[in-house]
Amino acid sequence: MPTRQRVRQVLEHRLAQRAIIAVIVINAITIGCETSTYLMDRAGGVLHAIDRIALGVFIAELGARLYAYGRAFWSDPWNWFDAIIVGIALVPASGPASVLRALRILRALRLVSAVPSMRRVVGALLTAVPGMASIIGLLVLMIYIAAVIATKLFGDIVPERFDALPSSLFTLFQIMTGDDWGNVAQEVMEQKPWAWIFFIAYILISTFVALNLFIAVVVNAMNDAEPSPAETRAQQDIEALKQDLAAMNAKLDQLLSHTTQVRVNGRSHAD
Repeated sequence: MPTRQRVRQVLEHRLAQRAIIAVIVINAITIGCETSTYLMDRAGGVLHAIDRIALGVFIAELGARLYAYGRAFWSDPWNWFDAIIVGIALVPASGPASVLRALRILRALRLVSAVPSMRRVVGALLTAVPGMASIIGLLVLMIYIAAVIATKLFGDIVPERFDALPSSLFTLFQIMTGDDWGNVAQEVMEQKPWAWIFFIAYILISTFVALNLFIAVVVNAMNDAEPSPAETRAQQDIEALKQDLAAMNAKLDQLLSHTTQVRVNGRSHAD
């Protein structure tokens, strides 16, 4: 057996995949522990050692995959994703690049590529991007129109919230998320009691309609996503069971026809 094929079999083995997932989880935990001054004072060396060991495992695993799959390695977008995540960790975390040290936690995102179910979820979300882009455009247009109206109507009443278009956009985005919208509306309604019409209409359109469209698009993408391996195996088992039942029915039909023929022949001999 060629060496590359052996390496590929090892990488695709369930135990190897679970080991990589365990290293990713442990590394994510240790990076989180490094944010604690208490833990760093008492076990900082151990945490740094675990981080370096995990990075070495990631580099070795990535190199093994590159060797095992050759040029086909770069045809998989998830391999590019893993290579970028590991590459960021190799950049010296000093000087202007010191901010990259905080990005080490991005290694936890390798769980997405390591766990097939997460890959399917992300893939479904990516397929929903075109539909989501249309909804985002519609939502931005509605917020912009509402911000212009609010600036014209309420800028003199509550200038700290609606005195200019940028502040109105921020306030309406805050209202769309449901954050403190009641107090904002109450401040305006003290001067213009009819303002509740504007705020209720805006919330109904932006929150209960537009945001729920996002959920509809994502759910539809999830339904259209490829089935999981367990679902595929179950479907294969059902198909195999159907074939077995069809074969049994065919044998029963043959047996019944043979029995009927024997009875007919027996009666003819008796006559």
